[in-house]
Amino acid sequence: MPPKTANPSARRTQLLDASYEYALAHGLADLSLRPLAEAVGSSTRVLMFLFGNKDGLVRALLERARTDELALLEHLREADRPIGLARAAEQVWAWLAADEHHALLRLWTEAYARSLVEPAGPWAGFATSTVNDWLDVLAGCQPQPERDSEDGAVRRTMTLAVLRGALLDLLATKDERRVTAAVHRQLALLCGEDRGDA
Repeated sequence: MPPKTANPSARRTQLLDASYEYALAHGLADLSLRPLAEAVGSSTRVLMFLFGNKDGLVRALLERARTDELALLEHLREADRPIGLARAAEQVWAWLAADEHHALLRLWTEAYARSLVEPAGPWAGFATSTVNDWLDVLAGCQPQPERDSEDGAVRRTMTLAVLRGALLDLLATKDERRVTAAVHRQLALLCGEDRGDA
């Protein structure tokens, strides 16, 4: 596989962006280089040259999905002071529930599941990295004393579990009203005390 460089070529970036749009529409489960190459106006030979092989391309696509995910999460760190788990979780859920993000989230869900059942493939480590990314950002939304406590770690883990479980339900049923009501009810139970502090 060609080495990953700090400044990838313009053509590689262009093809990665186009391939990412293709993956959002079609998923990764049955990804085949030939139809992908045709869809993005390239050839399998060029894709192999730029990404090494199919696994290299999948890894690049997963990294791109992770970048999009982290862009959302980093936004929660911008406040001058921690906003608290309740507000952070509400903002995250509003983003997760928006229809325009569901293609990315289906791709994320597919990669997460593949990472669990095919740990040696191009998906290796994706699920673990995702959990750590989200827990790290949620920790940054907690006030310092809570963040550093054992109970704080438990609360952000439970918050993440609620968001992830609700997301799977929403993607399966598209019943946004019911799932959002359940999320808000559970966040009130898990994180209600944050509202007065944030």
